[in-house]
Amino acid sequence: MTTRMPTIFFGHGSPMNTLEENRYTQAWQYIGQTLPRPKAILFISAHWYVGYTAVTAMETPRTIHDFRGFPKALAEFQYPAPGSPSLAAKIADLLHPLNVHLDETWGLDHGAWSVLAHVYPNADVPVVQLSIDRTQQPQFHYQLGKRLAPLRDAGILILGSGNIVHNLRAMLPSGSPPYPWATRFHQAVKDKLLHRQHASLTDYEALDSEALLSVPTPEHYLPLLYIAALQQDNENISFPIDDLDMGSMSMLTVAIGENF
Repeated sequence: MTTRMPTIFFGHGSPMNTLEENRYTQAWQYIGQTLPRPKAILFISAHWYVGYTAVTAMETPRTIHDFRGFPKALAEFQYPAPGSPSLAAKIADLLHPLNVHLDETWGLDHGAWSVLAHVYPNADVPVVQLSIDRTQQPQFHYQLGKRLAPLRDAGILILGSGNIVHNLRAMLPSGSPPYPWATRFHQAVKDKLLHRQHASLTDYEALDSEALLSVPTPEHYLPLLYIAALQQDNENISFPIDDLDMGSMSMLTVAIGENF
């Protein structure tokens, strides 16, 4: 009998976390050492935000360097995990009648590999990514997450990454105290997760009078909804990382089905 896999949302922060050893990456390493070994990973990253639903379906996904202005070592970093066309096809079947495009052009973006470089540094677990359809409302993404639940009982580790507070224009030097509006929104999301008030999470603009300072654009918030939707009755929730950085970046990590 296959054990139900946990599911986790990571606050991924700066791409430089790929190369750095800090409190965030140390926590990610510990998570990887603690998790049961998955058959494969389904990853929902803030950085595949397009006008349709797609899943990567290639044998060997490329490492996408979807950023600029960082050191050469980061631009040259490779995460050579295999893909899984069979898992991609299974996901498309699971989400039918939704039209899921089997994509052979995308790969793995830094929202995925900056975290996976620490969770599974050997890049030896197959990974597929699911896109976020920017034309859809938050409730759509929450309901899509629910439909992925059978994968957890098939040995598939479902991971999401983004940042629930993500305002690049307001960023301060690392170590700066967070803005009050960032702290309020971060805590409001935690409270709703702890009390399983998922409808409030989908209506995130109502969580705080200044919520749009924390979520000026939705792509970094939406992966959380996929993970929250996967919480089963009586399943525990924990926060391996509960922190804000650079004033306006929540590094909150949310684990369901496993205590860290």
